[in-house]
Amino acid sequence: MYTRGRRLKFVMVSGMVVLALTGFSSSRGHGSGSHHSSGGGCSNSSQDHDSSSASGSGGPYGTSTPDRSSGSGAYRSRPTTRSSPTASARPLRDGTAVLKHCADADDPYTTVEVRNPNARDAIFTVKVGFRDESGFKMAETTDQVSVPAKGTATHRVFGGRAGDVSRISHCEVQRRADADE
Repeated sequence: MYTRGRRLKFVMVSGMVVLALTGFSSSRGHGSGSHHSSGGGCSNSSQDHDSSSASGSGGPYGTSTPDRSSGSGAYRSRPTTRSSPTASARPLRDGTAVLKHCADADDPYTTVEVRNPNARDAIFTVKVGFRDESGFKMAETTDQVSVPAKGTATHRVFGGRAGDVSRISHCEVQRRADADE
């Protein structure tokens, strides 16, 4: 039994030495430091390791994983997908803001409808001003409003920001609602 184990060990070591001396490598020579190295893989007289011609079944990319222990980095991985140019998003167009109701004693909220002309959801800046009977600007607000694509959103602004709601004579809304990228 002892000699059988030694004999099996000798055969395995001899086989590994033969493989090592013949230059057999599963990575077809691409992990051995130089891209133009010979040897590796099974012998094939029509094989060309130059990257300009890709004969052999693996082409310039090889057919298996690289020998990572060499650290040479000469092995190039096979691309899995082709990249295609992605369409860049068009700049957003500004929306419109329309005053629907000005804050008063019955309803202390100013209501603004914001329209989105774009084919994608967007956020718009809406400006609302509150004035008294003499035309004095009591307050001005700036808010961000999210509006769905090609849709509208209703935005309500509390008139109490201007102080006494009963003093509000009229509201002003900036018609252009700036799109925020």
